[in-house]
Amino acid sequence: MAFSGALTLTDLNDFLTPSQACIKPVEQLNAPETVNDAGSASTDIRIDSFGSYYEVSSTPSVQDATAPKSSERKLQQAQINLNDCLACSGCITSAESVLITLQSHTEVLNFFEGNPPASSPAHKVPVLSIAPQCLASLSATLSSSSSGPVGLRQVMRRVGGFCTQVLGFEHVYDTTFARHISLLEHAREFWERKRDGKLPMLASACPGWICYAEKTHSEMLPFISRTKSPQQVMGTLVKSWLASIWGKQPDQIYHVAVMPCYDKKLEASRQDFYNDVYSTRDVDCVITTGELELLMHEKGWDLSVPVPEEDNAQNLEDIPELLLHPGTSAGSYLHSLMSAVRHACPEPLDLSVKTVRTSDYEEYMLHKQSNGEVVFKGAKCYGFRNLQNVVRKVGKEAGVQVGRGAAGRMVGIRAKAKKNGAEGDEKRYDYVEVMACPGGCVNGGGQLRGIGKASERTEDEEGYARSWEENGVSMSGEGPKWGNREWTKEVEEAYWRKLPTPPPWGMGSDELDYANHVALTVQVDMCRPGEAGRTGWDVDMDTGAEKRRRELFRTDYRAVESEVIGLTVKW
Repeated sequence: MAFSGALTLTDLNDFLTPSQACIKPVEQLNAPETVNDAGSASTDIRIDSFGSYYEVSSTPSVQDATAPKSSERKLQQAQINLNDCLACSGCITSAESVLITLQSHTEVLNFFEGNPPASSPAHKVPVLSIAPQCLASLSATLSSSSSGPVGLRQVMRRVGGFCTQVLGFEHVYDTTFARHISLLEHAREFWERKRDGKLPMLASACPGWICYAEKTHSEMLPFISRTKSPQQVMGTLVKSWLASIWGKQPDQIYHVAVMPCYDKKLEASRQDFYNDVYSTRDVDCVITTGELELLMHEKGWDLSVPVPEEDNAQNLEDIPELLLHPGTSAGSYLHSLMSAVRHACPEPLDLSVKTVRTSDYEEYMLHKQSNGEVVFKGAKCYGFRNLQNVVRKVGKEAGVQVGRGAAGRMVGIRAKAKKNGAEGDEKRYDYVEVMACPGGCVNGGGQLRGIGKASERTEDEEGYARSWEENGVSMSGEGPKWGNREWTKEVEEAYWRKLPTPPPWGMGSDELDYANHVALTVQVDMCRPGEAGRTGWDVDMDTGAEKRRRELFRTDYRAVESEVIGLTVKW
């Protein structure tokens, strides 16, 4: 199991010290043999050289004096599932550091082996959705070894051919339309928070950031957006909206998501995304780009071989595909909000961009052309080091305590500055697009890795000084390697389809109108508003429809309190 890109590309100091041992080391799952007299035998636990556990009985019972002097019975070892990880308050990288048994490509194969034929009432409709960042990773890999570039649409058609012809999926989608709905809901939530004075708003699409905030910075939870990520919006669409179109119940569909990040496995396993009525999850299984490639390799599918009509732009499925949202390859959340602010402002606005340290931490401000007044200030923050700085800055501006020591004195510092008039007129953040991985989602831990040597570089992926001899990762035959910024740029270019990075425009007007039309259809079908609420996503609906919209497209977060002091743990 590989580790996330953030962990691989920086170091362990970016994360919390693991504060406790695994909460489920070993448990006895097989039923013990019946013993008539509890005092008639004594048992010990023996561990062999392979780490297996045995219950050894060294004293025969009174009833069977002729039995061997000792007998042993092998005990089953406990397996940790993702729910156990979510219940643990020890380590924020739980998704990669424990045995994951319910989220893997093997589980996908097991499902198809056990799925009854379509004629059976017990048959489940298999559906696959894939993130555009995964398509970009596959595209960059193919383009690097072929005579010409392989575009995202071609990769999408080839992946679709493999999933339908070889595996047996009945529907294959990308998640850009789900992202479109997520961005619409994101903008709506931003205006609600701005009206209620609850800014800044922090992005919530990165599960690594959410897990980190829940376990270490619960004071940040009120600022985090409640809008579901594209993965979970896609789960809602598949299990609710599309299911009704197909005449199926949610538990009659098996939904697999291909994502660029291992932490997406944890997100899909949250109890918030479990349907208690039908006992099913919105996303049944999450696999990474690397696991999809492994699946194709095991089945002998060559992704470099073209498939018929792979350049055909006609979409044969029920929703728009490969929508392009200008901004960042991590989801365009910040830029979509800036576009909404520009659209709402009655006068023209100018954009200024300031790089704080590297391209992974940039500030964006929208000014009025008439007087230079700042009407919006946002930031793009990628990587845990930058993330921690942003947490401190947001905490300082909001007047909340974010930690002990220097960070914990922010409240006092801010109070004194305000009292002395030293705070100045600097505009606070209205919004921050937060991602745990340096470079964003195209550089997620589940993406395909290019071959690159980092021995001549003196900086890591986040622009910090790095001693490769002390901290580099030794790769057999490749020399020290910490990651490949150049390769990430190639994936980024593949994501934007060779347009300027990022492009100054997004979808064409016809494509945007169609996407908004389908989004409105989703809203009407699922939220069931009155006539007044059927004109757009940004229009207020009646009370019942608004309640259904929040239940369908928003979620919640909660603090996970640790009861263990990390410094007292004995290793």
